[in-house]
Amino acid sequence: MKIPDQPKTSIVIFGATGDLAKRKLFPSIFNLYRKGNISEEFAVVGVARRPWTNEVLREKVCEAVTDVFDVEQDKLDRFVNHFNYLPFDVTGKESYHELKKQLTQLEGDYNIPGNRIFYMAMAPEFFGTIASNLKSEGVTEANGWTRLVIEKPFGHDLSSAKKLNEDIREAFNEDDIYRIDHYLGKEMVQNIEVIRFANAMFEPLWNNRYISNIQITSSEALGVEDRGGYYETSGALRDMVQNHMLQMVSLLAMDPPIRLSTDEIRSEKIKVLRALRMVNGEEVDNYFVRGQYGPGIIRGNEVPGYRSEKNVDPNSKTETFVAGKLLIDNHRWAGVPFYIRTGKRMGLKSTKIVIQFKELPLNLYFNKNQKKIHPNILIIHIQPDEGISLVLNGKKVGPSGETTPVQLDYSNDGIDTVNTPEAYERLLLDCMLGDAANFTHWDEVELSWTYVDEISKGWVTSTKQIPLYDSGSMGPKEADDLLGKDGFQWWPIKEV
Repeated sequence: MKIPDQPKTSIVIFGATGDLAKRKLFPSIFNLYRKGNISEEFAVVGVARRPWTNEVLREKVCEAVTDVFDVEQDKLDRFVNHFNYLPFDVTGKESYHELKKQLTQLEGDYNIPGNRIFYMAMAPEFFGTIASNLKSEGVTEANGWTRLVIEKPFGHDLSSAKKLNEDIREAFNEDDIYRIDHYLGKEMVQNIEVIRFANAMFEPLWNNRYISNIQITSSEALGVEDRGGYYETSGALRDMVQNHMLQMVSLLAMDPPIRLSTDEIRSEKIKVLRALRMVNGEEVDNYFVRGQYGPGIIRGNEVPGYRSEKNVDPNSKTETFVAGKLLIDNHRWAGVPFYIRTGKRMGLKSTKIVIQFKELPLNLYFNKNQKKIHPNILIIHIQPDEGISLVLNGKKVGPSGETTPVQLDYSNDGIDTVNTPEAYERLLLDCMLGDAANFTHWDEVELSWTYVDEISKGWVTSTKQIPLYDSGSMGPKEADDLLGKDGFQWWPIKEV
């Protein structure tokens, strides 16, 4: 992407001593600097409760950057000099006065025209307090623009999300709020629009006349690790389905926007979420399956079940796996099921999208063993591999005349893996440039929570037991049955 101008901005990171800042934000800002996407005219102020100094923060930034990149010391020294630290009390007015004073000074030192990004890399219960104080103490009063970047979770349900949004909207306009979903920064997620809207061989077929079903899988091999306390209040439904999974569904199902602008893309995604068929309480078990991982073996090592993890209730009913059948009641997708599944402690770490096309009305060829030919499939590999696979049918070598599936692969990893931007790097630059297309609008958040809350309510009243699945498997048998009753199966069951 050609950057028209190098954005000049101050970035305030709330929670600068935390894991997100270290693992994602510091390396991402450095890579933007190293590649020339931002110039020397930027400043970063890290704020948190710890009594650090500028020198301590700069040392931590150096460690974070060198863990990821091989870099010349001179360049790294110039980079970290842009970082400053401010011990901070989010409830204390004086801290905001100090922040305003420091920003004004840094903007003069680095010739920054009052552009300010406030990045919330901390616990969401403080978002409203910080936003309110930023406005009341005049920190948002600048000559340039001000933008607020918020990490998930954005609320725990629709009610809490609305309250949080109301608090933030008192200080920032909707256009200045950037709700980050790092899945939207991934290369192949952004490639969904290109695959669909830049290829004459796909877009005319992207509807219920030619597609039989779409499947989205996001599996993790890891368990909850040290996040048991958080996961007990979240579960896979809130942690993954409400944001990442529904965002991918909306990108796959949206109609072509009038133009590739933020407002037009968001408008089409919102239409999809509005068209989602609501799953009422008594129907939830017909459309959604939940599961919880038990003990098992991963890569030859025994691993504990969820209920044996740290900070987890031994009798927990929290789901670590969700599979669902989503229906979109509009002209394009009526009758086409969108199947989703996500879980922890599964057989492999993978995020992929599978589009299965309908069979021809009259098959002239058939496999003598299966009595039908292999369906045409488009697979979008999002992680850990990035690329596209297309499964077609070809003639099996020999005189039998039978067909055999042929898989055509395109891999991003084989071309330019070193220079592929991290999702956070891409999204940070988008925020600096004022491009919000890959951030979540409040209407999307509201519609997603409305849909997910109905499923949660149905599970509360459901008498169905939560099935356990072995760690290292791909989830409970009930998830296979969800597709099986429609005559489908999860793809790919085996490598083609």
